[in-house]
Amino acid sequence: MLSESSEQHINYQRIAESIRYMSANYTRQPKLDELADLANVSPYHFQRLFTEWVGVSPKKFMQCLSIRHAKEVLRRSESTLFETAHEIGLSGTGRLHDLFISIEAMTPGEFKQGAKGLTISYDFVSSRFGQLIVANTTKGVCFLGFIENKEQAVEDLVKRYTNGHLINQSTVLQQPVKAFFLNMKLDQKIHLHLSGTPFQLKVWETLLRIPNGNLATYKSIAQKIEKPMASRAVGTAIGANPIAYLIPCHRVIQATGNFGGYMWGAERKRIILGWEGVTNE
Repeated sequence: MLSESSEQHINYQRIAESIRYMSANYTRQPKLDELADLANVSPYHFQRLFTEWVGVSPKKFMQCLSIRHAKEVLRRSESTLFETAHEIGLSGTGRLHDLFISIEAMTPGEFKQGAKGLTISYDFVSSRFGQLIVANTTKGVCFLGFIENKEQAVEDLVKRYTNGHLINQSTVLQQPVKAFFLNMKLDQKIHLHLSGTPFQLKVWETLLRIPNGNLATYKSIAQKIEKPMASRAVGTAIGANPIAYLIPCHRVIQATGNFGGYMWGAERKRIILGWEGVTNE
């Protein structure tokens, strides 16, 4: 008999593969039977599983995967992005706001020689988008990333903080992150302790102001930070973002409407954006 975590992982893989297929074939609107066959379950079970996981029917979800839909959201988002407190406020499920996520930059010395002298605690978090590893210093969360394998995730964390002292333990600073992914509501302030250049930190802080269900382009982020010619540099900074989902780099897409890549997998980005699109309506 499968454990609950194993069954969750299998269901996530089924949904991820289905969304990958739907993303490649949405123009012809695959039928329910076809999607169920792909997931190796009955149509009834697939409809129920998909709706439980995503919150809407597969047909509705496919509408949110289309380039046309993405372009419409971009037009709506960029006309109002960052303009009012209401737009960036915590007024809906999963909506993040920089007042609730604070960033404290590490000094160059703290990360010199691979975080020498820092004690870093880490643990694992379950979410509807897959499992994550969360790590924190005594000042705040320093890393949050989606993972496929716990052992590999720990090895990668060791490489990231070469000379840091890593401990596998749950901490008070991790609790708001775990609570958020449990109900997808930000009810407690999350403190981040990040290492980055002033430019990277500025980009990451700007990402926090993109509301749930909205999208931005690299160009619009560059314009917001008053570096209109720095779209490529903005893309590099977004790619270096060490905090998955909470700093929503997944909400930045290409101006063409294509979703583009994602550090933690293109199919996961589609799942997240599709879910945010339908839950925001």
